[in-house]
Amino acid sequence: MKIIVIGSGFGGLAAANRLAAKGHEVLIVEKRDQLGGRAYQYDINGFKFDGGPTVMTAPYIFDEIFAAAGRNRADYIHFVPLDPFYRIFDGNGRYLDYHHQLNDMLDEIAKFNPDDRAGYQKFARRAQAIFESFHPYTDQPFLKLTDMLKIMPDVMRLQAFLGTYGFVSQNIKDPFLRQAFSFHPLLIGGNPFDTPSIYTLIVQFEKQWGVHYAIGGTGAVVQGLGQLFTEQGGDIWLNSEVTEILVHNRRVTGVRLADGTVEKADVVVCNGDVAYTYRHLIPAAHRRKYSNRRLDWLRYSNSLFVIYFGTKRRYLDSQLQHHNIIIHGEYRQMMREIFGKKQLPEDLGLYLHMPSLTDPGIAPPGCESFYVLSLVPNLEADVDWTETAVPYRNRIMEFLEQHYLPDLQANIIAEHHIDPLHFQHTLNSYRGAAFSVKPTLLQSAWLRPHNRSEEFDNLYFVGAGTHPGAGVPAVLSSGKIAAELIDPLPTAVGHPNPFYVPAA
Repeated sequence: MKIIVIGSGFGGLAAANRLAAKGHEVLIVEKRDQLGGRAYQYDINGFKFDGGPTVMTAPYIFDEIFAAAGRNRADYIHFVPLDPFYRIFDGNGRYLDYHHQLNDMLDEIAKFNPDDRAGYQKFARRAQAIFESFHPYTDQPFLKLTDMLKIMPDVMRLQAFLGTYGFVSQNIKDPFLRQAFSFHPLLIGGNPFDTPSIYTLIVQFEKQWGVHYAIGGTGAVVQGLGQLFTEQGGDIWLNSEVTEILVHNRRVTGVRLADGTVEKADVVVCNGDVAYTYRHLIPAAHRRKYSNRRLDWLRYSNSLFVIYFGTKRRYLDSQLQHHNIIIHGEYRQMMREIFGKKQLPEDLGLYLHMPSLTDPGIAPPGCESFYVLSLVPNLEADVDWTETAVPYRNRIMEFLEQHYLPDLQANIIAEHHIDPLHFQHTLNSYRGAAFSVKPTLLQSAWLRPHNRSEEFDNLYFVGAGTHPGAGVPAVLSSGKIAAELIDPLPTAVGHPNPFYVPAA
Protein backbone atom coordinates (compact mmCIF):
# COMPACT_ATOMS: atom_id res chain seq x y z
CA MET A 1 0.00 0.00 0.00
CA LYS A 2 0.94 3.63 -0.50
CA ILE A 3 0.79 5.33 2.91
CA ILE A 4 1.26 9.02 3.68
CA VAL A 5 2.25 10.05 7.20
CA ILE A 6 1.48 13.69 8.01
CA GLY A 7 4.00 14.99 10.53
CA SER A 8 7.22 13.55 11.88
CA GLY A 9 6.90 13.66 15.65
CA PHE A 10 7.64 10.49 17.58
CA GLY A 11 4.21 9.06 16.79
CA GLY A 12 4.61 9.64 13.06
CA LEU A 13 8.16 8.29 12.99
CA ALA A 14 7.11 5.18 14.95
CA ALA A 15 4.19 4.44 12.62
CA ALA A 16 6.22 5.18 9.48
CA ASN A 17 9.06 2.87 10.48
CA ARG A 18 6.76 0.04 11.52
CA LEU A 19 4.80 0.27 8.25
CA ALA A 20 7.96 0.46 6.17
CA ALA A 21 9.17 -2.68 7.95
CA LYS A 22 6.00 -4.41 6.72
CA GLY A 23 6.93 -3.61 3.14
CA HIS A 24 4.61 -0.66 2.46
CA GLU A 25 5.52 2.40 0.40
CA VAL A 26 5.60 5.15 3.03
CA LEU A 27 5.98 8.89 2.55
CA ILE A 28 6.43 11.35 5.45
CA VAL A 29 5.34 14.92 4.72
CA GLU A 30 6.62 17.44 7.27
CA LYS A 31 5.76 21.12 7.51
CA ARG A 32 9.06 22.21 9.10
CA ASP A 33 12.62 22.12 7.79
CA GLN A 34 13.64 19.08 9.84
CA LEU A 35 12.07 16.02 11.40
CA GLY A 36 10.80 15.88 14.96
CA GLY A 37 7.56 17.81 15.45
CA ARG A 38 7.62 18.84 19.10
CA ALA A 39 11.01 17.10 19.33
CA TYR A 40 12.55 19.65 16.95
CA GLN A 41 16.16 20.54 17.81
CA TYR A 42 17.44 24.13 17.65
CA ASP A 43 21.10 24.85 16.82
CA ILE A 44 22.03 28.32 18.08
CA ASN A 45 25.60 29.65 18.37
CA GLY A 46 27.03 26.16 18.78
CA PHE A 47 24.41 25.03 21.32
CA LYS A 48 21.91 22.23 20.70
CA PHE A 49 18.55 22.79 22.36
CA ASP A 50 15.85 20.11 22.43
CA GLY A 51 12.60 21.75 21.46
CA GLY A 52 10.28 19.42 23.36
CA PRO A 53 10.40 16.17 25.33
CA THR A 54 13.58 15.48 27.26
CA VAL A 55 12.55 12.65 29.61
CA MET A 56 13.14 9.26 27.96
CA THR A 57 11.57 6.20 29.57
CA ALA A 58 10.83 2.66 28.37
CA PRO A 59 13.71 2.25 25.88
CA TYR A 60 12.23 -1.13 24.96
CA ILE A 61 9.62 0.66 22.82
CA PHE A 62 12.42 2.13 20.69
CA ASP A 63 14.10 -1.29 20.64
CA GLU A 64 10.93 -2.82 19.18
CA ILE A 65 10.84 -0.30 16.31
CA PHE A 66 14.42 -1.05 15.30
CA ALA A 67 14.01 -4.81 15.81
CA ALA A 68 11.06 -4.83 13.38
CA ALA A 69 13.50 -3.62 10.74
CA GLY A 70 16.17 -6.13 11.75
CA ARG A 71 18.30 -3.46 13.37
CA ASN A 72 19.78 -2.84 16.81
CA ARG A 73 18.67 0.41 18.41
CA ALA A 74 22.04 0.84 20.16
CA ASP A 75 23.70 1.23 16.75
CA TYR A 76 21.63 4.38 16.18
CA ILE A 77 20.75 5.87 19.58
CA HIS A 78 22.77 5.79 22.80
CA PHE A 79 20.71 6.06 25.98
CA VAL A 80 22.33 6.65 29.39
CA PRO A 81 20.39 6.16 32.65
CA LEU A 82 19.97 9.07 35.04
CA ASP A 83 19.86 8.95 38.81
CA PRO A 84 18.28 10.89 40.33
CA PHE A 85 15.50 11.07 37.81
CA TYR A 86 14.59 14.57 38.99
CA ARG A 87 15.59 17.03 41.68
CA ILE A 88 12.41 18.67 42.99
CA PHE A 89 12.77 22.03 44.76
CA ASP A 90 10.15 23.47 47.11
CA GLY A 91 10.98 27.12 46.37
CA ASN A 92 12.51 27.58 49.85
CA GLY A 93 15.90 26.05 49.19
CA ARG A 94 15.01 22.46 50.09
CA TYR A 95 14.86 19.67 47.53
CA LEU A 96 14.02 16.01 47.11
CA ASP A 97 15.97 13.74 44.78
CA TYR A 98 13.63 11.36 42.97
CA HIS A 99 15.67 8.13 42.85
CA HIS A 100 15.27 4.78 41.15
CA GLN A 101 15.91 2.61 44.20
CA LEU A 102 13.37 2.33 47.03
CA ASN A 103 15.87 2.73 49.90
CA ASP A 104 17.23 5.92 48.36
CA MET A 105 13.70 7.27 48.03
CA LEU A 106 12.92 6.45 51.66
CA ASP A 107 16.04 8.35 52.75
CA GLU A 108 14.89 11.38 50.76
CA ILE A 109 11.37 11.22 52.21
CA ALA A 110 12.79 11.06 55.75
CA LYS A 111 14.33 14.53 55.22
CA PHE A 112 10.79 15.94 55.05
CA ASN A 113 8.62 13.57 57.10
CA PRO A 114 9.90 10.19 58.35
CA ASP A 115 6.33 9.05 58.98
CA ASP A 116 5.62 9.23 55.23
CA ARG A 117 8.05 6.43 54.40
CA ALA A 118 5.41 3.80 55.12
CA GLY A 119 2.79 5.83 53.23
CA TYR A 120 5.06 6.09 50.21
CA GLN A 121 5.51 2.32 50.12
CA LYS A 122 1.75 1.87 50.24
CA PHE A 123 1.34 4.41 47.43
CA ALA A 124 4.01 2.58 45.40
CA ARG A 125 2.20 -0.76 45.84
CA ARG A 126 -1.10 0.78 44.71
CA ALA A 127 0.58 2.41 41.68
CA GLN A 128 2.17 -0.96 40.83
CA ALA A 129 -1.26 -2.61 40.91
CA ILE A 130 -2.58 0.03 38.49
CA PHE A 131 0.41 -0.58 36.23
CA GLU A 132 -0.10 -4.35 36.20
CA SER A 133 -3.78 -3.94 35.33
CA PHE A 134 -3.55 -1.28 32.66
CA HIS A 135 -0.08 -1.44 31.09
CA PRO A 136 -1.21 -4.22 28.69
CA TYR A 137 -3.74 -1.77 27.21
CA THR A 138 -1.25 1.03 26.47
CA ASP A 139 -0.48 -0.39 23.02
CA GLN A 140 -3.97 -1.71 22.25
CA PRO A 141 -6.71 0.25 20.45
CA PHE A 142 -9.95 1.32 22.10
CA LEU A 143 -12.31 1.35 19.13
CA LYS A 144 -15.47 -0.07 20.74
CA LEU A 145 -17.40 0.74 23.89
CA THR A 146 -16.88 -2.86 25.01
CA ASP A 147 -13.12 -2.20 25.03
CA MET A 148 -13.78 0.46 27.65
CA LEU A 149 -16.22 -1.64 29.64
CA LYS A 150 -13.61 -4.40 30.00
CA ILE A 151 -11.34 -2.19 32.10
CA MET A 152 -13.99 -0.48 34.24
CA PRO A 153 -14.08 -3.13 37.03
CA ASP A 154 -10.34 -2.61 37.60
CA VAL A 155 -10.75 1.18 37.40
CA MET A 156 -13.26 1.01 40.23
CA ARG A 157 -11.42 -1.66 42.26
CA LEU A 158 -8.12 0.21 42.21
CA GLN A 159 -9.69 3.69 42.59
CA ALA A 160 -7.93 4.63 39.37
CA PHE A 161 -10.63 7.27 38.81
CA LEU A 162 -9.40 9.43 41.71
CA GLY A 163 -7.47 12.58 40.91
CA THR A 164 -3.73 11.91 41.14
CA TYR A 165 -3.14 14.41 43.95
CA GLY A 166 -6.02 12.96 45.98
CA PHE A 167 -4.75 9.43 45.32
CA VAL A 168 -1.28 10.35 46.59
CA SER A 169 -2.71 12.23 49.57
CA GLN A 170 -4.49 9.12 50.84
CA ASN A 171 -1.07 7.75 51.78
CA ILE A 172 1.28 10.75 52.09
CA LYS A 173 0.75 13.61 54.55
CA ASP A 174 3.58 16.12 54.06
CA PRO A 175 2.33 18.92 51.74
CA PHE A 176 5.55 19.13 49.72
CA LEU A 177 5.82 15.35 49.33
CA ARG A 178 2.25 15.29 48.07
CA GLN A 179 3.30 17.74 45.36
CA ALA A 180 6.49 15.83 44.57
CA PHE A 181 4.66 12.55 44.01
CA SER A 182 1.72 13.97 42.08
CA PHE A 183 3.48 16.15 39.49
CA HIS A 184 3.65 13.50 36.73
CA PRO A 185 0.35 14.51 35.03
CA LEU A 186 2.02 17.84 34.26
CA LEU A 187 4.37 15.93 31.91
CA ILE A 188 1.37 15.07 29.71
CA GLY A 189 -0.71 18.24 30.00
CA GLY A 190 -2.89 17.23 32.92
CA ASN A 191 -3.89 18.94 36.15
CA PRO A 192 -2.72 16.73 39.06
CA PHE A 193 -5.96 17.52 40.86
CA ASP A 194 -8.28 16.07 38.20
CA THR A 195 -6.09 13.77 36.08
CA PRO A 196 -7.20 10.26 37.12
CA SER A 197 -4.70 8.14 39.01
CA ILE A 198 -4.69 5.61 36.17
CA TYR A 199 -1.96 7.91 34.85
CA THR A 200 0.32 6.85 37.70
CA LEU A 201 1.31 4.47 34.93
CA ILE A 202 3.94 7.12 34.18
CA VAL A 203 5.48 6.65 37.63
CA GLN A 204 5.74 2.91 37.09
CA PHE A 205 7.21 3.29 33.60
CA GLU A 206 10.03 5.24 35.28
CA LYS A 207 10.46 2.67 38.05
CA GLN A 208 10.34 -0.29 35.67
CA TRP A 209 12.74 0.98 33.03
CA GLY A 210 14.38 4.07 34.51
CA VAL A 211 14.72 7.62 33.17
CA HIS A 212 17.24 8.04 30.37
CA TYR A 213 18.96 10.67 28.31
CA ALA A 214 19.98 10.24 24.67
CA ILE A 215 23.53 11.40 23.97
CA GLY A 216 23.21 14.27 21.51
CA GLY A 217 19.80 15.18 22.92
CA THR A 218 16.32 14.29 21.75
CA GLY A 219 17.38 15.44 18.30
CA ALA A 220 19.71 12.42 18.15
CA VAL A 221 16.70 10.14 18.75
CA VAL A 222 14.82 11.81 15.89
CA GLN A 223 17.87 11.48 13.63
CA GLY A 224 18.18 7.78 14.49
CA LEU A 225 14.54 7.11 13.67
CA GLY A 226 14.82 9.16 10.47
CA GLN A 227 17.91 7.25 9.39
CA LEU A 228 16.17 3.94 10.04
CA PHE A 229 13.22 5.07 7.96
CA THR A 230 15.29 6.07 4.93
CA GLU A 231 17.32 2.86 5.19
CA GLN A 232 14.03 0.99 4.84
CA GLY A 233 13.24 2.83 1.62
CA GLY A 234 10.99 5.47 3.16
CA ASP A 235 10.66 8.89 1.54
CA ILE A 236 10.67 12.23 3.41
CA TRP A 237 9.40 15.59 2.13
CA LEU A 238 10.43 18.49 4.36
CA ASN A 239 9.02 22.03 4.09
CA SER A 240 5.81 20.42 2.85
CA GLU A 241 2.73 21.61 4.70
CA VAL A 242 -0.52 19.69 4.20
CA THR A 243 -3.45 22.05 3.66
CA GLU A 244 -6.14 19.46 2.91
CA ILE A 245 -6.82 15.77 3.39
CA LEU A 246 -8.68 14.69 0.28
CA VAL A 247 -11.94 12.77 0.74
CA HIS A 248 -14.16 10.79 -1.64
CA ASN A 249 -17.11 8.61 -0.68
CA ARG A 250 -16.26 8.41 3.01
CA ARG A 251 -12.62 7.53 2.40
CA VAL A 252 -9.50 9.66 2.32
CA THR A 253 -7.62 9.53 -0.97
CA GLY A 254 -4.50 11.57 -0.31
CA VAL A 255 -3.33 15.07 0.59
CA ARG A 256 -2.96 18.49 -0.93
CA LEU A 257 0.12 20.54 -0.05
CA ALA A 258 0.47 24.30 0.33
CA ASP A 259 2.16 24.53 -3.08
CA GLY A 260 -0.81 22.81 -4.74
CA THR A 261 0.81 19.39 -5.08
CA VAL A 262 -1.67 16.51 -4.77
CA GLU A 263 -0.31 13.19 -3.54
CA LYS A 264 -2.57 10.15 -3.61
CA ALA A 265 -2.51 7.37 -1.00
CA ASP A 266 -4.36 4.25 0.08
CA VAL A 267 -4.01 5.20 3.75
CA VAL A 268 -3.23 8.44 5.60
CA VAL A 269 -1.69 8.48 9.08
CA CYS A 270 -1.94 11.86 10.78
CA ASN A 271 0.57 12.89 13.45
CA GLY A 272 -0.97 16.33 13.52
CA ASP A 273 -3.19 17.73 16.25
CA VAL A 274 -6.56 15.98 16.07
CA ALA A 275 -8.69 19.10 16.51
CA TYR A 276 -6.63 21.12 14.02
CA THR A 277 -6.77 18.26 11.51
CA TYR A 278 -10.53 17.97 11.58
CA ARG A 279 -11.17 21.72 11.67
CA HIS A 280 -8.66 22.84 9.03
CA LEU A 281 -7.76 19.89 6.81
CA ILE A 282 -11.15 18.22 6.29
CA PRO A 283 -14.16 20.30 5.20
CA ALA A 284 -17.07 20.28 7.66
CA ALA A 285 -19.37 18.75 5.03
CA HIS A 286 -17.36 15.51 5.21
CA ARG A 287 -17.45 15.28 9.02
CA ARG A 288 -20.34 13.65 10.87
CA LYS A 289 -19.02 13.14 14.41
CA TYR A 290 -16.26 15.68 14.81
CA SER A 291 -18.09 18.88 13.99
CA ASN A 292 -16.49 22.16 14.96
CA ARG A 293 -18.96 22.33 17.84
CA ARG A 294 -17.91 18.89 19.11
CA LEU A 295 -14.24 19.86 18.88
CA ASP A 296 -14.90 23.03 20.86
CA TRP A 297 -16.60 20.93 23.54
CA LEU A 298 -13.45 18.89 24.17
CA ARG A 299 -11.13 20.05 26.96
CA TYR A 300 -7.58 20.91 25.97
CA SER A 301 -4.31 20.87 27.86
CA ASN A 302 -2.33 23.78 29.15
CA SER A 303 0.32 25.46 27.06
CA LEU A 304 3.97 26.20 27.77
CA PHE A 305 6.42 29.07 27.77
CA VAL A 306 9.93 27.75 27.10
CA ILE A 307 13.25 29.61 27.15
CA TYR A 308 16.30 27.93 25.60
CA PHE A 309 19.55 29.53 26.75
CA GLY A 310 23.27 28.88 26.74
CA THR A 311 25.87 30.45 29.02
CA LYS A 312 29.56 31.17 28.51
CA ARG A 313 30.36 29.68 31.90
CA ARG A 314 29.51 26.36 33.51
CA TYR A 315 27.39 25.94 36.64
CA LEU A 316 28.84 22.70 38.01
CA ASP A 317 28.88 24.20 41.52
CA SER A 318 25.09 24.79 41.52
CA GLN A 319 22.53 22.59 43.24
CA LEU A 320 21.02 21.67 39.90
CA GLN A 321 20.73 18.19 38.43
CA HIS A 322 19.99 17.11 34.84
CA HIS A 323 16.18 17.36 35.38
CA ASN A 324 14.92 19.92 37.91
CA ILE A 325 11.37 20.74 38.96
CA ILE A 326 10.75 23.95 40.89
CA ILE A 327 7.44 24.39 42.68
CA HIS A 328 7.48 28.00 43.87
CA GLY A 329 4.30 29.15 45.50
CA GLU A 330 0.91 27.70 46.32
CA TYR A 331 0.53 24.51 44.28
CA ARG A 332 -3.24 24.11 44.28
CA GLN A 333 -3.86 27.78 43.48
CA MET A 334 -1.35 27.66 40.62
CA MET A 335 -3.11 24.68 39.06
CA ARG A 336 -6.50 26.33 39.53
CA GLU A 337 -5.33 29.47 37.74
CA ILE A 338 -3.70 27.62 34.81
CA PHE A 339 -6.31 24.94 34.17
CA GLY A 340 -9.49 26.38 35.65
CA LYS A 341 -9.48 30.17 35.52
CA LYS A 342 -7.22 30.25 32.41
CA GLN A 343 -5.02 32.90 33.95
CA LEU A 344 -1.29 33.46 34.00
CA PRO A 345 -0.43 32.49 37.59
CA GLU A 346 1.38 34.73 40.03
CA ASP A 347 3.55 31.82 41.20
CA LEU A 348 5.98 29.90 39.02
CA GLY A 349 5.93 26.21 38.21
CA LEU A 350 9.19 25.49 36.34
CA TYR A 351 10.99 22.57 34.77
CA LEU A 352 14.70 23.40 34.36
CA HIS A 353 16.66 21.12 32.03
CA MET A 354 20.48 21.11 32.27
CA PRO A 355 21.56 18.44 29.74
CA SER A 356 25.17 19.60 29.41
CA LEU A 357 25.71 18.25 32.93
CA THR A 358 25.42 14.78 31.39
CA ASP A 359 26.42 15.56 27.81
CA PRO A 360 28.90 18.47 27.57
CA GLY A 361 29.11 17.98 23.79
CA ILE A 362 25.77 19.69 23.16
CA ALA A 363 27.34 23.03 24.20
CA PRO A 364 30.61 24.72 23.13
CA PRO A 365 33.62 24.02 25.38
CA GLY A 366 33.34 25.68 28.78
CA CYS A 367 29.66 26.49 28.23
CA GLU A 368 26.36 25.26 29.69
CA SER A 369 23.09 24.44 27.91
CA PHE A 370 19.67 24.89 29.52
CA TYR A 371 16.02 25.14 28.88
CA VAL A 372 13.41 26.32 31.34
CA LEU A 373 9.76 25.49 30.84
CA SER A 374 6.93 27.30 32.59
CA LEU A 375 3.36 26.08 32.81
CA VAL A 376 0.94 28.61 31.32
CA PRO A 377 -2.70 28.46 30.21
CA ASN A 378 -3.59 27.76 26.61
CA LEU A 379 -4.98 30.44 24.29
CA GLU A 380 -8.40 30.33 25.89
CA ALA A 381 -6.76 32.70 28.38
CA ASP A 382 -6.98 36.45 27.88
CA VAL A 383 -3.21 36.87 27.49
CA ASP A 384 -1.62 38.80 24.63
CA TRP A 385 1.68 36.98 24.19
CA THR A 386 2.97 39.58 21.73
CA GLU A 387 3.03 41.93 24.74
CA THR A 388 3.54 39.45 27.58
CA ALA A 389 6.37 37.25 26.30
CA VAL A 390 9.34 39.53 27.04
CA PRO A 391 8.22 40.65 30.55
CA TYR A 392 7.40 37.02 31.41
CA ARG A 393 10.80 35.90 30.14
CA ASN A 394 12.47 38.55 32.31
CA ARG A 395 10.51 37.46 35.36
CA ILE A 396 11.63 33.83 34.96
CA MET A 397 15.27 34.65 34.28
CA GLU A 398 15.45 37.04 37.23
CA PHE A 399 14.01 34.30 39.45
CA LEU A 400 16.58 31.76 38.24
CA GLU A 401 19.41 34.24 38.66
CA GLN A 402 18.34 35.07 42.20
CA HIS A 403 17.85 31.49 43.41
CA TYR A 404 19.83 29.04 41.25
CA LEU A 405 22.15 30.55 38.62
CA PRO A 406 24.22 33.53 39.86
CA ASP A 407 25.03 36.20 37.27
CA LEU A 408 22.94 34.32 34.75
CA GLN A 409 21.91 37.10 32.43
CA ALA A 410 25.42 38.51 32.12
CA ASN A 411 26.60 35.09 30.92
CA ILE A 412 23.91 34.26 28.33
CA ILE A 413 25.35 33.98 24.79
CA ALA A 414 22.51 32.09 23.08
CA GLU A 415 18.78 32.35 23.63
CA HIS A 416 15.42 31.54 22.06
CA HIS A 417 11.91 31.27 23.44
CA ILE A 418 8.54 29.86 22.40
CA ASP A 419 5.06 30.60 23.75
CA PRO A 420 1.46 29.44 23.14
CA LEU A 421 1.41 31.25 19.79
CA HIS A 422 4.22 28.96 18.62
CA PHE A 423 2.14 25.91 19.49
CA GLN A 424 -0.83 27.33 17.60
CA HIS A 425 0.88 28.66 14.47
CA THR A 426 4.05 26.58 14.04
CA LEU A 427 2.88 23.26 15.49
CA ASN A 428 -0.77 23.65 14.38
CA SER A 429 -2.01 22.86 17.88
CA TYR A 430 -5.61 23.92 18.52
CA ARG A 431 -5.83 26.71 21.11
CA GLY A 432 -2.07 26.51 21.53
CA ALA A 433 -2.46 23.44 23.74
CA ALA A 434 1.00 21.93 24.21
CA PHE A 435 -0.33 18.38 24.78
CA SER A 436 -3.53 18.42 22.69
CA VAL A 437 -6.59 16.83 24.35
CA LYS A 438 -6.40 17.04 28.14
CA PRO A 439 -6.04 13.69 29.98
CA THR A 440 -9.24 13.50 32.05
CA LEU A 441 -11.31 10.44 32.96
CA LEU A 442 -13.88 11.34 30.31
CA GLN A 443 -11.16 11.90 27.69
CA SER A 444 -9.23 8.65 28.11
CA ALA A 445 -9.18 5.32 26.24
CA TRP A 446 -12.41 4.88 24.21
CA LEU A 447 -13.55 8.37 25.21
CA ARG A 448 -10.48 9.90 23.52
CA PRO A 449 -10.29 10.50 19.74
CA HIS A 450 -9.60 7.06 18.29
CA ASN A 451 -6.46 5.83 16.57
CA ARG A 452 -8.63 4.88 13.58
CA SER A 453 -10.80 7.81 12.67
CA GLU A 454 -14.46 7.49 13.52
CA GLU A 455 -15.10 9.44 10.28
CA PHE A 456 -13.00 7.56 7.69
CA ASP A 457 -11.86 3.93 7.80
CA ASN A 458 -8.49 4.62 6.17
CA LEU A 459 -7.50 7.69 8.22
CA TYR A 460 -5.47 7.01 11.37
CA PHE A 461 -4.23 9.22 14.18
CA VAL A 462 -1.03 9.01 16.19
CA GLY A 463 0.41 11.41 18.73
CA ALA A 464 -0.70 13.18 21.89
CA GLY A 465 -4.35 13.79 20.96
CA THR A 466 -5.31 10.16 20.49
CA HIS A 467 -5.06 7.01 22.64
CA PRO A 468 -3.04 6.42 24.83
CA GLY A 469 -2.16 10.14 25.16
CA ALA A 470 0.83 12.45 25.49
CA GLY A 471 4.36 11.57 26.60
CA VAL A 472 7.07 9.79 24.61
CA PRO A 473 6.12 6.18 25.48
CA ALA A 474 2.45 6.91 24.78
CA VAL A 475 2.94 8.54 21.38
CA LEU A 476 5.36 5.78 20.35
CA SER A 477 2.67 3.28 21.37
CA SER A 478 0.09 5.16 19.29
CA GLY A 479 2.36 4.55 16.29
CA LYS A 480 2.40 0.84 17.07
CA ILE A 481 -1.40 0.76 17.42
CA ALA A 482 -1.94 2.52 14.09
CA ALA A 483 0.54 0.29 12.26
CA GLU A 484 -1.10 -2.87 13.61
CA LEU A 485 -4.57 -1.63 12.69
CA ILE A 486 -3.44 -0.86 9.15
CA ASP A 487 -1.55 -4.13 8.69
CA PRO A 488 -1.87 -6.72 11.47
CA LEU A 489 0.42 -9.20 9.74
CA PRO A 490 3.77 -9.87 11.48
CA THR A 491 7.08 -8.88 9.93
CA ALA A 492 8.77 -12.22 10.40
CA VAL A 493 9.67 -15.01 7.99
CA GLY A 494 10.02 -13.95 4.39
CA HIS A 495 10.31 -10.31 5.40
CA PRO A 496 8.22 -8.17 3.00
CA ASN A 497 10.52 -5.17 3.11
CA PRO A 498 13.11 -5.43 0.32
CA PHE A 499 15.46 -3.22 2.33
CA TYR A 500 15.34 -5.54 5.35
CA VAL A 501 18.76 -6.73 6.55
CA PRO A 502 18.77 -9.15 9.51
CA ALA A 503 20.71 -8.05 12.55
CA ALA A 504 24.22 -9.49 12.73
